[in-house]
Amino acid sequence: MKEKLSKIRVEALEQINAPDANLEEIKVKYLGKKGELTAVLRGMGALSAEERPIVGQLANEVRESIEAALNEKKSELQAKALQEQLKAEKLDVTMPGTPSPVGHIHPLTRAQRELEDIFIGMGFSIAEGPEVELDYYNFQALNIPENHPARDTQDTFYITDNILLRSQTSPVQVRVMEHQKPPIRIISPGRVYRSDALDATHSPLFHQLEGLVIDKGITMGDLKGTLEVFAKKMFGEETKIRFRPHHFPFTEPSAEVDVSCFVCGGKGCRLCKGEGWIEILGAGMVHPFVLSNCGIDPEEYSGFAFGLGIERITMARYGIDDIRLFYENDERFLEQF
Repeated sequence: MKEKLSKIRVEALEQINAPDANLEEIKVKYLGKKGELTAVLRGMGALSAEERPIVGQLANEVRESIEAALNEKKSELQAKALQEQLKAEKLDVTMPGTPSPVGHIHPLTRAQRELEDIFIGMGFSIAEGPEVELDYYNFQALNIPENHPARDTQDTFYITDNILLRSQTSPVQVRVMEHQKPPIRIISPGRVYRSDALDATHSPLFHQLEGLVIDKGITMGDLKGTLEVFAKKMFGEETKIRFRPHHFPFTEPSAEVDVSCFVCGGKGCRLCKGEGWIEILGAGMVHPFVLSNCGIDPEEYSGFAFGLGIERITMARYGIDDIRLFYENDERFLEQF
């Protein structure tokens, strides 16, 4: 039996050290439940009492030597495999990486952020509201009666008789006035929706920025001064503004506001169509009915409001002649900005 154990050890070690050794098969063959070493140990019952401890000790030594050889070979193969993997997958960290295209800010977003920075610098805060709005906030609270053209379903996207997609950001002003006591100084930028056919100057979705100031003693002069500062910051220090009488249901008096052409300086050019002026926004003093609807006493407080189209500002500033370019995602257009 001693000779058999020694033979098992020699054969096992030779197989373990063979170049194409399958360690799992060798382990099962010699150390498994039906392995050769196990078979020898099962025959120890036929040995004398004196031989058993000697053979048992030798069997343990054989088992330990085979297990040690298996573990050593396994570690060796793992180390070799790791080296081969590192060699195959080595990375030259000095090589330049694959360039990834980097985007940039959309021209409308750029213009909106610049507008926000200008008005924040004048003490305004930003207010936001829902784009799916109630008829009351979009029309009624703004002194727009039921028979007003702006309420026609051809101009407004109605979801139900009482719910619509807001056609202006003015509802945000109403919501602020309902929940905040004067003084109020806010701007409300955001998307608005109107049922317009898509062409070079119209889109069913566009962006507005409206402003509102409510306090004691606010006059038309405060509105003009605020818009002059805005125009100079946005279009250049030489920019001038002019007011033209107009009508808006929610302001009285109301005006359309033009800026002197920032390309020709008012002399007349292609951008301003030879007029020297570019229309950019509407404005006026908040109508007393609107103040009353929002719980503000028009005898004690007054205020002004203004609204501009961000697309209009951006198109005028960069000489863009088609609003559809903002939404077509054509990289040839967008990369210019």
